[in-house]
Amino acid sequence: MSSTDQATAAPAAVPVTQHRSLWSELRDALRGTNADYTKIPLRRAVLLLAVPMVLELVLESTFAVVDIWFVAKLGPSAVATVGLTETLLFLLYAIGVGLAMAVTAVVSRRVGEGDSEAAAVSGAQAIWIAVLVSVPFSIAGIVWARELLQLMGADAWTLTHGVRYMQWMLGSNVVIMLLFVCNAIFRGAGDAAVAMRVLWVANGLNIVLDPMLIFGFGPIPAMGVEGAAISTVIGRSVGVAMQLWILLRGSRRIRLTGSQFAIEAATLWNIVRTSLGGVGQMIVAMTAWIFLMRILASIGSEAVAGATIAMRLMMFTLMPAWGMSNAAATLVGQNLGAGEPGRAEAAVWRIGWYNMVFTVAVSVVFFMFPRELIGIFTDEPGVIDIGAEWLRILSYSYFVYGWWMVAVQAFNGAGDTVTPTKINLVFFWLIQIPLAWLLALHLDLQATGVFWTVFVSETSVGVFTLWLFSRGKWKTASV
Repeated sequence: MSSTDQATAAPAAVPVTQHRSLWSELRDALRGTNADYTKIPLRRAVLLLAVPMVLELVLESTFAVVDIWFVAKLGPSAVATVGLTETLLFLLYAIGVGLAMAVTAVVSRRVGEGDSEAAAVSGAQAIWIAVLVSVPFSIAGIVWARELLQLMGADAWTLTHGVRYMQWMLGSNVVIMLLFVCNAIFRGAGDAAVAMRVLWVANGLNIVLDPMLIFGFGPIPAMGVEGAAISTVIGRSVGVAMQLWILLRGSRRIRLTGSQFAIEAATLWNIVRTSLGGVGQMIVAMTAWIFLMRILASIGSEAVAGATIAMRLMMFTLMPAWGMSNAAATLVGQNLGAGEPGRAEAAVWRIGWYNMVFTVAVSVVFFMFPRELIGIFTDEPGVIDIGAEWLRILSYSYFVYGWWMVAVQAFNGAGDTVTPTKINLVFFWLIQIPLAWLLALHLDLQATGVFWTVFVSETSVGVFTLWLFSRGKWKTASV
């Protein structure tokens, strides 16, 4: 029996007691265990998966906030450079996240079925896909950075100082793709603690390098907004190197070997087919966001900067909820693979309630202190006004986001990535984009119109997705 098979078989020999202390559970969650998530008590399974996934994404969101805090000291146009570049990167993130959804679904299903070899082969094929997909984005980012920024309505400062930022971020996108995919392999296998440690190292390094490269340090010259991009690329590259080393050496639950990287057309196509829905749902949502940012750019740099800061704060506060939702995806995939659909559904409802409690608490903070939160990053009155307005509007239905995320991840974890795509198509393209244009430009509500559009469309899509999940057709999805 291979080391991977032994790791997969090990849970049967691990006794599960009823009287473990919370500290012991937390320690196991951070270290990683061989526990079988299809058999141990559901509360413990959620804890072991959710704790490292939440902490992983908390640091990811911490870096996003710290990064924009440093960049904001260069002025609103520098923040707008980051915002416009990230808006284009959203297309790349759409592919990366969509592919990661498929990888988690396929790997977790194979693990639930007890087929560790097939899980490892699926992971190796996914790495090939990630590398191949990144090539056209790298070429576009390096060759046409200025033209892309012009297309997004960038101001003169951004076109002068922000081109190199765009070139670094898009040109090195292979590390973004690999970071997504390799951590999806770990999550699908149940190695959430490994995924956590990788992002801790990558983002911790980003945070250390950010001020050094942006403002200069000793012999290191001040690079401005370009320095923010370089620090991000270095941090992510170190994270990817760490991921590949662990995968090839072997973690607790999965190990890739050289032979598994030989192209297997059937497995590769299964991942691509499953990922199409995930990529589609992300592209629909993110292209809708591109349209919103284009509308904000036509209003002015202050509107883009205020929205960018508010978006970073939103990302920061939603990352714990995403971590919980990622745990739901793994539990759904593994339990469906083990023939336990009832347990899969119970996990989703449990995590959904946890998410709602958390997001309600965040919404109270957004409602009471919006100006103070935006003021942490900038002292520009116009930027503070716009960002604070969005946080206040978000607070009115923020709890819906928690339910929406866990319901979507339940579909994705089951391998049904098409249903969320259809939902996004209706609510984002057919409702959000036209409504934003109508309110912001035609009725001249400016940025306020965009923010109320987001409120209406995303609250509606969250409620509808949860209702559709409750009907239960996702339990019959196959991957």
